[in-house]
Amino acid sequence: MTSPAATDAVDPLGVRAGGTTLDARTTVIGAEHYAAALVAAVAHATAAAAQAAGAWFGRGDKNAADAASVAAMRDVLWAAPFAGFVVIGEGEKDEAPMLANGEELGNGRGPACDIAVDPLDGTRLVQEGLPGSVCVIALAPRGTLFDPTDVFYMDKLISSTPARGVLDLRATPIENVRRLALALGKPVTEISVAVLDKPRHTHLVAELRAAGARVVLAGEGDVSSAILAASPGGPIDLAMGIGGTPEGVLTACAVRALNGFMEGRLAPQTDDQLRMARAAGHDLDRVLSLDDLVSSDRVLFASTPVQSA
Repeated sequence: MTSPAATDAVDPLGVRAGGTTLDARTTVIGAEHYAAALVAAVAHATAAAAQAAGAWFGRGDKNAADAASVAAMRDVLWAAPFAGFVVIGEGEKDEAPMLANGEELGNGRGPACDIAVDPLDGTRLVQEGLPGSVCVIALAPRGTLFDPTDVFYMDKLISSTPARGVLDLRATPIENVRRLALALGKPVTEISVAVLDKPRHTHLVAELRAAGARVVLAGEGDVSSAILAASPGGPIDLAMGIGGTPEGVLTACAVRALNGFMEGRLAPQTDDQLRMARAAGHDLDRVLSLDDLVSSDRVLFASTPVQSA
């Protein structure tokens, strides 16, 4: 995964001022908002998590890969120069190891930040030795990240800058594809839409293909697909469908830094999840704008892809 803003934090050799060497595969967006030492620590945390998960690449144990990435990421963030508070942790919906919501990280000497984290997005891909998994962190000023308490899934609509003021999650998928085609100045048949390859999306995929759009299916890893959609001129024009809520808030940070478009709506998938969401006081009809998901422009996003060690 690449970004035009990656050079804000990492030079072509992967070395920051001060001599800290970073993984050249790591993408950093929004580095201009934070001190170099904190940017380097966050980038190093995703790289360390990716290296730890890589030791389990293709070994058939996704929980071991996840646990290794969590431990490696926590070890780096524990001493990072900030006062971090995990608002969006990963693990609850998968019953996997996690950096838990409410966990405090950092040495306390630096900015107070909300943390959204997915130590390993795409655990099954690592288990099966497939590409596409990433280790991800996003930071924003304390109190600015949306907290989706007890709701693990979100319907998402994501694209690049030209989609702002054009797309609407309340419109049909086909209407949104047509609107985007018009905004981008190309036919519907040249619009590429990323959708998670899940049974819940069978009708959506059929509908998009019937309209002539190209559908790019991803088995896991909706963070990567979403960021590609938010990057102008990339291989993906639009990402849509239901994915994880933690990944949604993480993605919102990157989309904000890229000046892209995103809307979301909480989407419980079972009766128990629906009861929990209502008990937590969520409005399940509300369409969440990018400002709702992250209310500050001062976001820092870092991700590193996982490869075999």
